[in-house]
This record gives sequence, structure tokens and C-alpha cells, in this order.
Amino acid sequence: MKSYLLLVALILSAAMTSGQQNPVAVDEEPHHHVLFRNEFVIVIRATLQRGEATLYHVHAHDSADIELVSSTTTEQLLGKAEGSPDTSHAGDVSAESLKEPITHRVRNVGSGPMDIFHVEFLQRPAQASSQAAARVSAENTSARIYNWVIAPGASTAMHSHERPYLMIAATPMRLKMTAPDGRSLSEEVKPVDFHWIDSKITHTLVNDGVAQGQIVEIELK
Repeated sequence: MKSYLLLVALILSAAMTSGQQNPVAVDEEPHHHVLFRNEFVIVIRATLQRGEATLYHVHAHDSADIELVSSTTTEQLLGKAEGSPDTSHAGDVSAESLKEPITHRVRNVGSGPMDIFHVEFLQRPAQASSQAAARVSAENTSARIYNWVIAPGASTAMHSHERPYLMIAATPMRLKMTAPDGRSLSEEVKPVDFHWIDSKITHTLVNDGVAQGQIVEIELK
């Protein structure tokens, strides 16, 4: 963590010297709202209303994103021209590995809000686990993403998590989690409801509601 803070400080100092707008750390950018933090992850909800833009800010870690709504944005790297508009769709998941920090700002050029569930991984595994819990939708050097889109009454395959992970609701649904011995737990989840689980677990995820739902699991390697 000390090395991360030192790295960010050096980037901010260089930007000030060059005369650029002073960047901030990602967790200090006003549109990036920190929901949770521990030694492994920072969980952020990033929101922009139509026409709004972030400050220049620094990303220094591998990351994963879940698009909560469809939106169109542009990206501008520090010292570069603004890029072309890019459209993301509700439910999209992605993961990025960083070899070095990036400093950028984002502008919402679409007709509605931007709303993203963003996770940064503060530690990379010394040795990545070889066993995936299920089909991998996206991954980087720090984590794997499992994207479950579940029809009403349907369930995922039974699967096991050997590493700590985040479970995130991308849509509202009545979620039932069932263990191999048949014990189950049900709850109504709302978009962006999430849990950090740091124990080994085996379960299925069941949609006990009447509409399709989406659950995303982001598991450390």
C-alpha cells in the first residue's frame, strides 16, 4: 500500500510540473464513490450524469468493471487528445491488467447517465490459482469474472470458490443460494448489492423471481 501511495504521489508531482490539471487518486475523484475497501480490493461506484466529466485521475492497479446501464463516453489520457465516443451496454463485464499506471478523465457524451461498478485489486497473487470455479467471462492477472445471467426458475451449475471473491447483483432479483447438502438461503437483491466472501464455499445460484437476473462473481486468483 505504501508503494501505491508513493507511485501516485510521483505521478501527481510530474503532472503539476508539466502544467497539466492536477490529477487525483481514483478514490479521491468526486464521481468515484468508494463503497468498500480492504487489503485486497477497493470497490467503487463510478457515476456521471449526461454532459459531466471526471477530473483527471490515476488508476494504478488491475481492475474489473460491470456496466450497470448502457452509456456512451469518451476517454482522454493526460496530455493526449480526447478519444472517440465508445458505447457500453448494461450487463457488460470487463477486466484490465495494468503494466503501469494510467492517468485519464472520462466524459459522458450519451443521452443518459453512466453507472459502473468498478473494482481495483490492491494485490496481485504471488502465484495464480489454476482452477477456475466456472466458465470465465473476463480475467486479468489478479482475478477472474464469472457472469451469471439466470432465467426465472433456473440455476447455475454447482461450483466452488477456493479464493476470496465479490458477489455483485447487476440487476434486481430474488436470489437463492443452495449448498451441496440442500441447505439454502434466499434474499431479494437490488442492483449494486454486493458481498465480500473470504471463505471457501460451494453453491448454486437460483433465480427464485419472475424476471431474468444477473449476478457477477469476481474471484481473486
